[in-house]
Amino acid sequence: MSGIGHNGGPSMERGAGFRKVAWTKARTALMPALPLEVVRLRVKRAQRLGLPYKTYATIRAVSGRDIVGFLFSDNALGMRRDGVLPVDARTRLDDLDSAARRLAALHPPLDPERVLAGGGFEATGRAPGLFTPWREAREGLRDLARRGDVPFDGLIVVAATTLERDWSANAGFGGTVARDVMFPGAPAS
Repeated sequence: MSGIGHNGGPSMERGAGFRKVAWTKARTALMPALPLEVVRLRVKRAQRLGLPYKTYATIRAVSGRDIVGFLFSDNALGMRRDGVLPVDARTRLDDLDSAARRLAALHPPLDPERVLAGGGFEATGRAPGLFTPWREAREGLRDLARRGDVPFDGLIVVAATTLERDWSANAGFGGTVARDVMFPGAPAS
């Protein structure tokens, strides 16, 4: 019930207390208690991926699997139109070398084949444009994941724009992180 002056306080409906207790118990039952050694391993994994543990744990809980690859947009990488990566992006990709697969979705005029040949990525492809139909965008992104040998639910999109943030939901990937999570302190693109 919402009305003028309603402050979102506790429900006055019958059974509200029971529902709160039941909901709290159900949430607790869903979250298994992990052994300390498993938590330590996951903290180390988050560090290898360069992610805050809370972000890593949330993605893992929602997707149901570990992060095995990142799909970077050229915007998130801060890539110049000649395909050159800024030093921070190149260093970040090198840090991920054995931690996760690296894929890139590139907007024109960047040439995916040329960028792939330049190294740093297991697969590159064309990024969906603003007017690309959803089905075509989904299939193009999934094809890129297949070429990179990354399962859809283990692939995380690193996005710089709102349009890029939608790629994950459209293609059924494991999640999305903002550019500044992967490149903290880097200038906005």
